[in-house]
Formats: sequence, C-alpha cells, structure tokens
Amino acid sequence: MGADLSVLFSSLTGPDYSNGSDGYLYLQSRPSLGDLPESCVALVLGYLDPPEICKLARLNRAFRGASWADFVWESKLPSNYQLLFLKVFGELPGDLGKRGIYERLCQANTFDGGTKKVWLHKSTGGVCLSISSKGLAITGIDDRRYWNYIPTEESRFGTVAYLQQIWWFEVDGGVEFPFPMGTYSLFFRLHLGKAYKRFGRRVCNTEHVHGWDIKPVQFQLWTSDGQHAASKCILSETGKWNYYHVGDFVVDNSNAPTKIKFSMTQIDCTHTKGGLCLDSVFIYPSEFRERFKRF
Repeated sequence: MGADLSVLFSSLTGPDYSNGSDGYLYLQSRPSLGDLPESCVALVLGYLDPPEICKLARLNRAFRGASWADFVWESKLPSNYQLLFLKVFGELPGDLGKRGIYERLCQANTFDGGTKKVWLHKSTGGVCLSISSKGLAITGIDDRRYWNYIPTEESRFGTVAYLQQIWWFEVDGGVEFPFPMGTYSLFFRLHLGKAYKRFGRRVCNTEHVHGWDIKPVQFQLWTSDGQHAASKCILSETGKWNYYHVGDFVVDNSNAPTKIKFSMTQIDCTHTKGGLCLDSVFIYPSEFRERFKRF
C-alpha cells in the first residue's frame, strides 16, 4: 500500500530530484522562454516601449531576434519617418532595418550647418528639435560691446550667446521642418548670469544682470498656416537655466514641412538690460510641457 502511494505522489509532483540524473533530464525537457517562436515574441514586443524592448532583447536568442522585426518598430517610428530621415541625412538608408532607423533618429543629429539638432524621444518616438543661438538673428550680435559667444559644457551646442548690456533687445528665428502630426510647444532656454567653473565648482557671475525686472520680455510664434501664440514674462531668477514657454502650435499635415517663426523682444529703450545667456530654442511635443515647467 505504501509503495503504491509513493508511486502515485511521484507521478503528480514530478520526478524525484534526489536522483540527480532524473532531475536533470526533467529540467532539460521543460519548455522555456527560449522555445517561443520569434513571431510570437515579436507580437508581444510590439505592445512595449522601445527601452523595454531593448532590455528584453537580452533575455535569449528568441527575444533578440524578435527585437529586430520590422513590424515591431514600424509602430514606434513617426508616420513620416522617411521625410525626417531625408531632411537630416539627405538620403534614405539602404541597409538599415526599422530598428536601425529608430536608433539613428534617436541620436541628437545635427543639420543646417550645425545650428540645429533633432532627435526622437527614446520612449515615445516624439520628435524634438533644438536651434542654437548661432542659428538665431540677434540684434547687435556682431558688436562685442553688447554680445559675445562663450564656450560652455552646459549647452548641447557647446556655446551660448552672452549679453553684457543693450538698449534694444530682439531675437528672431525660424525653422522649416516635417513635423509629424500633433501638438508642439516652443521654449527659449535662458540663464540670468554667467556660469563658470571655479576649483571644480559651478559659480554664477551676476555682475551684468540688470533691467529684466522693469518690463516683461515678450515671446511670440507664428506658423505658415496662420497660427499665432504669445506670452510675456518678467525674468528674475538668476543662477539656473530656465525654459520659457512661448506657446503651442498644431501640425495637421505630416507630409509637408511646417514653417515656424518666433521671437523674443524687450524693446523698451528707457533702460538697458544685460547679464543674459541665450542658449537655444526648443520644440518638443506638448506632452512634455509640464516637465519643462519644473526646470
């Protein structure tokens, strides 16, 4: 009777692992994640964000192979990714799969003579664009009594425009780019005071900061299809980079470039203003607007 019960329970609970060879053979015969067909794994990966896909690709050969499936990355790329690639690189890739295209577009790619950078947000695939101070029209930029370009590690472009003092402050710029459909926000990245390193520590020189607390700075943007946005702001906080929200615009057509013009002005000539660092202009999907407000 006891022998019959022992046979019954062993059949229900699996092999007796006290016998090393039987346990090893049983474990070897059990199915694992590596036995899943790549096509099934790819279907699952299609529901995940790109960083999650890349992490799971390290699990085994099946997940690694599935992570390169074109249809997985087709849904992650912007609908007009071919136009984006042509704009930035000048030609479409002949040997890159969809994952390779996504990886290339996620890098901070420079175009227009190094004055602009564009990249995809790694998690969402949203298009982000930045325009350096050297890509903007700045009143008085050629006169070193007013403006200077200074090198810094705090800008993705390596330099910022620094204003010592001026009466008429005006910065204009524009870009023509094939943005995917969606809503976008435009920001100026500014800093009151000149930051530098001293004995390895960050120090801010506020010697020239003046005139920004008297009248607000006006920001504006216009699009080629008639959209307009404007905002005003008193610049007051020194010692840190701030993102000043100009406004939002909507892109309805992904197949044609959107033309955007924007400006930042403080043209009240009753007083001078100075001590401002101008880094760049950022255009981001509007879903990131709250994140920028925290800076």
